[in-house]
Amino acid sequence: MSFAAGVALYAAGLRAADAPAADPTSDATVELDDIEVVAPPLLERTTVDRFGGVKSTVSSAQIEDLNAQDVGAALRTVPGVTISRYNPVGSFGGGEGGAVFIRGLGSSRPGGELQMLIDGVPVYNPVWNHPLLDLNPIGAAQAIEVYKGVQPAVFGNGFGAVNMVPKRRTNEGFETVLHAAYGSHNTFIETAEHAGKTGAFDYFAGQGLRMSDGHRDDAGGRLADVRLGAGYALSEHWSARVFLLRTDNFADDPGPRGRPELKQGSFATEDWLTTFAVANRYETAHGDIKLYWNNGAADWRNQAGAADDTLSWWDLYGIRGRETLDVWLDAELTVGADLDWMTGEARFTEDLGTGSRFDRTTFFLASPYAALSRKFEHESGWYVTPSAGLRYYAHNEFDPEPSPHAGVVLGYAGTEVHASYARGVSYPGLNAAVFGENVMPALGDSWEDLDAERLDHYEVGAAQKFGDRVKVDAAAFYEDGRDRYVIVPPPPPPPVFDNVEKFSIRGAEATVTVFPCDDLAVFAGATYLDPDPSDLPYAPRWTYSGGVTLRVLRDVRLSTDMQYVDDMHASSQARSAGAENTERVDSYFVLSARLAYAFSIASLKTEGEVFIAGENLTDEDYEYRPGYPMPGASVMGGITLRF
Repeated sequence: MSFAAGVALYAAGLRAADAPAADPTSDATVELDDIEVVAPPLLERTTVDRFGGVKSTVSSAQIEDLNAQDVGAALRTVPGVTISRYNPVGSFGGGEGGAVFIRGLGSSRPGGELQMLIDGVPVYNPVWNHPLLDLNPIGAAQAIEVYKGVQPAVFGNGFGAVNMVPKRRTNEGFETVLHAAYGSHNTFIETAEHAGKTGAFDYFAGQGLRMSDGHRDDAGGRLADVRLGAGYALSEHWSARVFLLRTDNFADDPGPRGRPELKQGSFATEDWLTTFAVANRYETAHGDIKLYWNNGAADWRNQAGAADDTLSWWDLYGIRGRETLDVWLDAELTVGADLDWMTGEARFTEDLGTGSRFDRTTFFLASPYAALSRKFEHESGWYVTPSAGLRYYAHNEFDPEPSPHAGVVLGYAGTEVHASYARGVSYPGLNAAVFGENVMPALGDSWEDLDAERLDHYEVGAAQKFGDRVKVDAAAFYEDGRDRYVIVPPPPPPPVFDNVEKFSIRGAEATVTVFPCDDLAVFAGATYLDPDPSDLPYAPRWTYSGGVTLRVLRDVRLSTDMQYVDDMHASSQARSAGAENTERVDSYFVLSARLAYAFSIASLKTEGEVFIAGENLTDEDYEYRPGYPMPGASVMGGITLRF
């Protein structure tokens, strides 16, 4: 199906929308005023902080309207984000079998340039040093935040980040929510949640199960999670909160079409995450200190070729502290530190019965940071907020690195412009040591001579509000990456790890959010990427996304979304000097929709919703990796009850 035909069908068939829900974490200066509407647009909002950093947020309401069953599906309409997957449910490994890419970044494997966070702390497999989407269950999310570009005042050791904000109860009272759905490919969804708040105490408990046979042989998967959260206001200014999450998942590899001998078996993950935070909020200061611990495992079994199983176990733990102080006249000083320990081990088996083991090894990274910003305002309404800061990295194995940043935000009435620069730092993980000891022993200890990868991020952007119902955001950016570490083959022997590769990405993105009336909202976005080298995976030249949500007859809501993704290179960016990515996938247009009817049973004090959702309604033939076709037109129906 052509892009033009797809857009024509989309425009002819849709009239819909939602309205913006309040974002308690938003620090944007230019925002749409509150409007009394029923549902938010498919992208909650894009905000710019005092340091010029850009963040896009998708709330739980949008996740529901997208009928998203994982993080990748929830972010599919966010401009600048590209996803990959094999199966309807479950992510196979951490690469093209299930991953998120931000503005062309995040495809290096093993290792990765992006941070995946839950409750502001890292959640990933440190043995291979890259995210695993299945460790971030969508049912736990109150919101998902996408940090575009390097932002040292917010996160470290990466070039972009995705943060999942856990659900919590903020209003007095109690609520229980039950949800069940069934759809194509024998896909079954079930969740149960209960939350309450009484006085200074609030709590949340929930579980979720998502499973599917998949659209192809051996394309099945299962996602299971249990989560608990509780908070207590210790005083007017101090509070404490704990969050626990257990995940248990698997996904199969269906293999390239017509090549069953190349199937890579099954990939299973499990993880325990615990966070405990003590927070303060005064008139002139606010912040928190947070302790976290991950204990996880990944089992990759029945691989193709001579290898059989790769089994990994890890612990990822640390302390994160942050405080923002109003030091004088609209000036803010933010200080903090991240202390992270990454430890893990692995075992490798082969079909012939041989194998090897990677003994438990620990990396430690400390990164204190400070940033200062001040807002200057004029009585005419003009304002300008300059900022500058520094994050400093100290690693137990690699050389220290500075990460400076500076920015400025300038605005007047409904107009705001921003400009920023930041240097990103991304350290090699335990994967470098694993390769030198187990995967390619000829590498020896050459990983010990590596440096951190670096990226200089430049961005300018603008936001314009037209009245209370239209907002336009636009940005242009340039990424200058260097010191990417790869394996340099002979001659001369032996092969060694070295920081020899560089890359750049020029790009731009724009979004438009419109609320024509209280029952209608429209969102549209576009992204342009120009990578060098041109074979950078999952960096399509053009992507377009959009969403429309409409409430009709008070109780009926129609939500739709579309994506057009240009043809692009696929597969992972190999850790080999001079490696070219020859795999490509064609462009595609995918249209999805969800129709819901809300009802209430007054005698039972129950509210509910029944829905039917369709994905790929145009039955587009598309794939994220050559030979791995995605599902055609599929449908799901379900019910939600609230007590």
